[in-house]
Amino acid sequence: MDKINTEKAEQETNAVAEERVRKAERSIIKKFRRELWCRFTKAVREYELIKDGDKIAVCISGGKDSMLMAKLFQELYRHGRKNFELVFLVMNPGYNEVNYQLILDNAKLLRVPVTVFGSQIFDIVAGEKNSPCYLCARMRRGFLYQKARELGCNKIALGHHYDDVIETILMGMLYGGQVQTMMPKLHSVNFDGMELIRPLYLIREQDIIRWADYNGLRFIRCACRFTEKCAMQDGPVTGSRREDVKRLIRRLAEDDPAVESNIFRSVENVNLHTLIAYKKDGVRHHFLDEYDISEKCSADGENPA
Repeated sequence: MDKINTEKAEQETNAVAEERVRKAERSIIKKFRRELWCRFTKAVREYELIKDGDKIAVCISGGKDSMLMAKLFQELYRHGRKNFELVFLVMNPGYNEVNYQLILDNAKLLRVPVTVFGSQIFDIVAGEKNSPCYLCARMRRGFLYQKARELGCNKIALGHHYDDVIETILMGMLYGGQVQTMMPKLHSVNFDGMELIRPLYLIREQDIIRWADYNGLRFIRCACRFTEKCAMQDGPVTGSRREDVKRLIRRLAEDDPAVESNIFRSVENVNLHTLIAYKKDGVRHHFLDEYDISEKCSADGENPA
């Protein structure tokens, strides 16, 4: 009798899990179709993120963004586009046991067949006093590229979204004294033949949160050893420049909702004739280099601006 009861309980548990994953998948295509599915497929098309024969390592950090990205890729493959292969890659850079187990549990719940490998990045950067986050990010990407190439992949996909993009633009201006953006795709400098793609490029963070909340999903929030005390807490992570910029954009958008899209579009509408200087391929170009030529063109009725 105990064995029968145990089997029945397992069946009921499996049925509940089955319904949860189906609900999460359906909600991507139906309830959040415009906010998630359409923006994902638009980014794939508009930025040509996937080509025939690609083998993509979908990099899962354990947060809401990368896990949604994994499900979006699964839906894309399921709905007929099968000209590519997928590997769902999880790197453990030294997570605590609670965070690491949550990643594995969510992957199992959402039917994402992850390939896991370890590194000791958190231990390596633990003694770094200057810019540990910068060093950690570079090392994590390097390990992901290396493992992806070992698995025969030619691309890695990261879960940066629209809000990450506009925050990065503003951070570069306010704290870096430069105008640049987080690109939708990049060729790797150190790993020949490898590319980085960002399929969530047009998806808003709030819509990702809504999808997670609607499906009762809980993800790690900040698994870094320096900030892991907030990983299981609700509310915003505080104390970083990115959070400061996030709050600034939010305040500005309350007065003018167009602010966010204007920041995004600003790096699509750059007029080189109105810049003091710019760099291309490592070479700095100054407006004085062609100033006299521009004046002659203007005098001839050929205003370059």
